[in-house]
Amino acid sequence: MQEDHTGRKKKRAELLAPAGSFESLKAAVAAGADAVYIGGSRFGARAYADNLDEERMLEAIDYAHLHGVSLYMTVNTLLKEKELESLYDYLAPYYERGLDAVIVQDLGVLTAVRRWFPDLHIHASTQMTVTGTGGARLLKELGAVRVVTARELSLAELRDIHANTDIEIESFVHGALCYCYSGQCLLSSLIGGRSGNRGRCAQPCRLPYDVLAGTGVRPETRPAPDRRWKEAGAEKGGTGRGSSAESCLNGRNERYVMSLKDLCTLDILPDILESGVYSLKIEGRMKSPAYTAGVVSVYRKYVDLYLRAGRGGYRVDDADRRILLALFDRGGQTEGYYRKHNGRDMLVLKEKPEFRQTDRELLNYLDKTYVNAEVTERICGRLTAAVGEPLTLSLWPADGRRGALSVTGVCVQPARNQPLTAEGLAGRMRKTGGTPFAFESLEVRADGDLFVPVQALNELRREGLDKLRDSILQPYRRTRRIAPEPDVLKSGQTAAESMREQWRPRLHVLVSDESQLEAAIAEAGIAQIQLEADALPQEEWHSAAGRCHDAGKDCICAMPVICRTEAAAFFRRCGKTLCGAGFDGFLIRSLEEPDLLKKLYAENGGGALPPLYADHNLYVFNRLSAETLAGLGFQGLTYPLELNAREMRDLTEKPQMFELAVYGYLPVMTTAQCIRRTVSGCDKTPGFLALKDRTGRKLPVYNHCAFCYNTIYNPEPLSLLGMEDTVRSLKPAALRLQFLNETPRELSDIVRAYADAFANKDKGVERNFSVGTGGYTRGHMKRGVE
Repeated sequence: MQEDHTGRKKKRAELLAPAGSFESLKAAVAAGADAVYIGGSRFGARAYADNLDEERMLEAIDYAHLHGVSLYMTVNTLLKEKELESLYDYLAPYYERGLDAVIVQDLGVLTAVRRWFPDLHIHASTQMTVTGTGGARLLKELGAVRVVTARELSLAELRDIHANTDIEIESFVHGALCYCYSGQCLLSSLIGGRSGNRGRCAQPCRLPYDVLAGTGVRPETRPAPDRRWKEAGAEKGGTGRGSSAESCLNGRNERYVMSLKDLCTLDILPDILESGVYSLKIEGRMKSPAYTAGVVSVYRKYVDLYLRAGRGGYRVDDADRRILLALFDRGGQTEGYYRKHNGRDMLVLKEKPEFRQTDRELLNYLDKTYVNAEVTERICGRLTAAVGEPLTLSLWPADGRRGALSVTGVCVQPARNQPLTAEGLAGRMRKTGGTPFAFESLEVRADGDLFVPVQALNELRREGLDKLRDSILQPYRRTRRIAPEPDVLKSGQTAAESMREQWRPRLHVLVSDESQLEAAIAEAGIAQIQLEADALPQEEWHSAAGRCHDAGKDCICAMPVICRTEAAAFFRRCGKTLCGAGFDGFLIRSLEEPDLLKKLYAENGGGALPPLYADHNLYVFNRLSAETLAGLGFQGLTYPLELNAREMRDLTEKPQMFELAVYGYLPVMTTAQCIRRTVSGCDKTPGFLALKDRTGRKLPVYNHCAFCYNTIYNPEPLSLLGMEDTVRSLKPAALRLQFLNETPRELSDIVRAYADAFANKDKGVERNFSVGTGGYTRGHMKRGVE
């Protein structure tokens, strides 16, 4: 069994509670949590919770440890370069106090914590989208001791991670479910400017949407779906690529197509624990202390039942299910993804009633029993009093986690009138109110007729309890380990300082189907074609790469955003074809993929693995994250979509490594749920639908059936035409145009416009910013995110 940083043996399973405030922390401890996760004043993914300032956080760490509870602090947002400069000073006091772990999303933060605080445990946040053994193993190598898995994983996938990696697994068992894979959502950011990656999600997935046939982008301009979609069955009723008849596919009373029911796993807790999950995580840092107390107390009951009686003695009382629903009901509960990949029954669909009766009796009980209760630690003691000898008090925790300590007081005097009895001494010594302790047992040895002033007894008790408190907390204390080198905290030289140098970027295009591929091959200005892995049948990969090479262009295979069982099986089936296709590299979008590709090339005699390039969803918000990815073997990086130009310049020490997206419909969600399956059932046909929001904007949705996930796109394409000077100030090695549903003619027009504006230094009039609706967005190039 593993130990924590104090040397304590870990329990068989951990019940992990949320705390959005100090009051919630106390409620969680009172209700039986083994550990609590909570946010400090900065860098937490719940920016609107009642997060703790430094003084309160230090108090929280001590409070948790006095009661035998671990405390993990969320540092689970992406940190910009200038923010990373303050991270060391922010974490140092918590580290010294004994913080048990930090939960991180940013690879740069992970690297920084490992360097600066080597014995501080790091938990890889669910925002890192860990979906398999490859990602878990990689994060273990980087220094994480635990991975918080993606909520979408099945029991089988959890068993696989447990069996093949030596890392702790933490998984969600109760609370709200995000529609998108955590860490892959930009919907709130690009539409409303509130970034989920920065803890400010506005939850647009909880709003109503109409589901429309087609993309919602433009009328169909092609005569028919291309061959790929015909082979996939589009002629049997699927919309195919480009169909756009605006008919609403969902009823008016089922418009909440992205609002998931809350997770509740009471019935399958034995399955989750037996799959290898160690930490059972409850969501709810934005909820009340009563909610925290109620949910934790129910799960405490059933974790203990399973640990005591095993699967054979495990039964769930319907009354406890009702308690959980009474505490929060979004429209029902679901067991989540543990036993199914997705499903209509996991969604709320209908509007939540405006009024719901509050169970006042339940809330009063929770307040009285947990929220307002004072939790005390049971202790044992021995008081020795003999005339002419110093008064002596020995104390030790009843649970035996620390040995006995002794304090001495005044010299005991002979009594002149009424001597103190053993009972009288015990009564005075047991007055521990206002402290975290209460006596379970107290032995008093009184020899002779004696007298001790009340003040002396009080001072002895106070000194003893203070020393016992210090004795319990002392093993958690640390000293700072490794101060960061000055250059680590200094922003790099900006590319703008050398703007006058010659700069001519390569033009890269990302294509999504065969017709776009052929149009891209014909364009002389393109240096690299990035081909979506599911854009062509696998047997055509070699020919496609060859045609790119004949035209003097590199051909890169763009891997799926989510790499789980379906994707891994897909690539294993075609491993020999993939390794022999002649791709010049791979665009990586998941931490699972480097490990998968290395194995495929080793197993199929593919020779040396071609270069790997990180896409924008492997976030590079600071120089340390860039350094970390480069250290993992990535030869190129992509600027993230949420930084503005100034912030990109702050992190860019080696602009020749970076690629910048300058055109395209940007992905705003990647989901295990399938909109098509929700509204009309799964027919395994790739194609487009559209989500129409309350403002009339239409978000294209594409279902990647080969890999079983959906991608939802921004309503308007990104276009940086007209921002040439800003782009030039960054000096990226390449500019990327991302094509989704554009026709071959549209692709050619757009490529030529960008080639003229950037590669050819054409200073003429601005070209069309987009096709179809005519709208466009600058993304975050100007505004960035908070």
